[in-house]
Amino acid sequence: MSAHSEIVEQLRWKKFPVLDDGFVCLVDIMGDDSSVVQAARVSYGEGTKKVSDDRTLIRYLLRHRHTTPFEMAEIKLLVRVPMDCWRQWIRHRMASVNEYSTRYSVAIDSAQSTPTEAWRTQAEQNRQGSGEPLPLEIGQQLSAEEQHLHDESRRVYEARLAAGVAREQARKDLPLATYTEAYWKIDIHNLLHFLALRMDPHAQEEIRLYATTIGREIVRPLFPVVWEAFEDYRMGGTSLTRLEQGVIRRLTARAAEFRKAPPYNLDDFMAVQDETWCGLNRCRERDECRDKLINLGLLKSE
Repeated sequence: MSAHSEIVEQLRWKKFPVLDDGFVCLVDIMGDDSSVVQAARVSYGEGTKKVSDDRTLIRYLLRHRHTTPFEMAEIKLLVRVPMDCWRQWIRHRMASVNEYSTRYSVAIDSAQSTPTEAWRTQAEQNRQGSGEPLPLEIGQQLSAEEQHLHDESRRVYEARLAAGVAREQARKDLPLATYTEAYWKIDIHNLLHFLALRMDPHAQEEIRLYATTIGREIVRPLFPVVWEAFEDYRMGGTSLTRLEQGVIRRLTARAAEFRKAPPYNLDDFMAVQDETWCGLNRCRERDECRDKLINLGLLKSE
């Protein structure tokens, strides 16, 4: 048995816990790192194939966004996830899905509970994101109310079933925190896209935990070379737009004129910002450019 086959057997049906009662696990897989290489080369002489050449080619493909070879490897997972989180998940349409049916079966008797310290405020500058944690005393009250709501919703649901109500109708008042399960089959190209978006710090924490578990516990050991390139070029990389490149050129020219060394201050940045950003009190594009320059060590974090 090859080393890759041993890893597959170790991972298959192993449930990695997420949240309080969720999980992800590998069901099946088609391909590995060499499948990506083989698809890119179409055919090759086995005697001339080298691991180092494979790594170089995979990194080239991912770096230059040649996506088709990555579509030749697939992975199938079984996931248990709260329905509200699943709504975000299912928006990634390039996958085959078969979900647990609450028309056919009784709904899973489990709902995601929020720990007292995990309640978050609404972000002030991000309409769809979270802010700081709420005080513990408020969290305690919210968690207690949440548990009461879950218990009552389940009681009503089961009473409807006992009264003979159809499952498809009895389910309508279950909370979105109710767990569902699904088989999710996706090729590696689209899986990496999912992970890049959902592992990002701006993604909702709950789905970020799922994505991080899938990536680190399943994809990384099964596709180590692809994962290395993904971390280097997608998760750890920074792209610069035309406008941002212009800002950097003007910033370095200004620094040379005034004999300044990096990191520069915010006033220097504002003096060379793109003209389309000028006069705007709030500009996300400008903020993103500033954050990139801070990460690159060109701007001070003020």
